[in-house]
Amino acid sequence: MRLGIVSDTHDDLDAVETAVEIFEREGCDAVVHCGDVVAPFSATPFDADFDFHAVRGNNDGEWALDGTVDDFGTYHGETAELTVDGREIVAYHGTSGAVVDALVECGRYDYVLHGHTHQFVHETYEDTVRINPGGVPFEGVPGPHYAVVLDTGTGEVVDTGTDDVERFTLSAGIE
Repeated sequence: MRLGIVSDTHDDLDAVETAVEIFEREGCDAVVHCGDVVAPFSATPFDADFDFHAVRGNNDGEWALDGTVDDFGTYHGETAELTVDGREIVAYHGTSGAVVDALVECGRYDYVLHGHTHQFVHETYEDTVRINPGGVPFEGVPGPHYAVVLDTGTGEVVDTGTDDVERFTLSAGIE
């Protein structure tokens, strides 16, 4: 299964539309937004030809997203726990670094997906893969911003070393 991952789009419709185009072109079966969509209008482009899942970020507009997202996808609130190809996935915005670390280190999940820091991360801790696609660039965190496509593979045995992660630039960043 091909899983699209994006985060921290902050009402940047150009980034959102580019991400949706990438996810459709790459044949994603599902997309997870790790929070900070912000306003409902910037969630609607995700009403596309894939299953859509979103978690709440830490911006005020996030509290109004559930009604919009639930029209075409699933708004999970604080965290989303998904099973894809027999793999356990948790998505959380990442507001608390300690919570992200606990999710990674607990050993319960094959993948921990998060955002918040606006910095791309793809790393493995024991049998858990942590992915943060980054976010829209701003001073102090100049980018770039990515959409990530994860091929979860098939089979019951988790072999994180064979998963194929591709990243696509949404915005080049700032200088």
